[in-house]
Amino acid sequence: MSQALWHVAPGRAELRPAPCGEPGPDENLVRALASGISRGTERLVHFGRVPPEAATQMRGPMQEGDFPFPVKYGYCLVGEVEAGPHAGQRVFCLHPHQSRLVIPAGLCAPLPDALPTRRAVLGANMETALNAIWDAAPLPGERAMVIGAGVVGLLIAALLARIPGVAVTVVDRDPARAALAETLGARFALPDSAPGEQELIFHASASEAGLCLALNRAGFEARIIEASWFGATTPALPLGADFHHKRLRLLSTQVGHVSPAMRGRRSHGQRMALALDLLAADARLDALLGPETPFADLPARITTLLEPPPGAAQPLCPLVIY
Repeated sequence: MSQALWHVAPGRAELRPAPCGEPGPDENLVRALASGISRGTERLVHFGRVPPEAATQMRGPMQEGDFPFPVKYGYCLVGEVEAGPHAGQRVFCLHPHQSRLVIPAGLCAPLPDALPTRRAVLGANMETALNAIWDAAPLPGERAMVIGAGVVGLLIAALLARIPGVAVTVVDRDPARAALAETLGARFALPDSAPGEQELIFHASASEAGLCLALNRAGFEARIIEASWFGATTPALPLGADFHHKRLRLLSTQVGHVSPAMRGRRSHGQRMALALDLLAADARLDALLGPETPFADLPARITTLLEPPPGAAQPLCPLVIY
């Protein structure tokens, strides 16, 4: 009998039995090896903060239950296929935290041989970062800034830093993120020291203050790519004279659809395959992972992992080990 994590009340989760039958002809039976907790999205789910008007868009591919509770949620799982079209392979799945699962083979992305299992849990985050880069169409030599040194923000910064001549600055309130940003090829700044006249800004802090900072530090005709998910929060923005005088562009990016820049030329599956290849090529990204939690301990620890007490270290991508 398999087990799955369910969010059952604000700040409370439990393991429940998850019957796992024989796979059909186009399905895989997967034994979970590791999964990642996407702290931004899963925090909203765990504490019941998904706004009703966004419930449909927030549904995961293999979600069970409905928001707010009880609901089985998650989308960063890596496992080994025990039976089915991908038998014997390691795969990335858009699936909640669960020890064994039957899933359509089309929702499984085989891992490159060079990609370690733990790093592969970043597949969904890298796919989001890649789509954001496609939406922004960065140019060699641009001054670029990423506000918010979470997983997606740091992955965006790592991709930007590969583009010739792009000077990337990561901005975050936590100075402990400086060394990691610099390891990925970016400069680091606290909000008060964030440089101005930026030509391309990615906002990934999910905060009103972060988006206001982006508008303030943008140069003439700059592009601001909004990669945050605000949930039920409605930020107040200074869209007065500077916004219009500087002809700023505020653009949304969202992973549910392939960016228009590549739509029709890359499928969702091809985009995910590229995201996994990018992860395989960069061992520095292992620093985004941890701490590790045994699956059996997850109900007792997930609240603290999602919302650590004041003064405690803020993990980037907590790992669940099966």
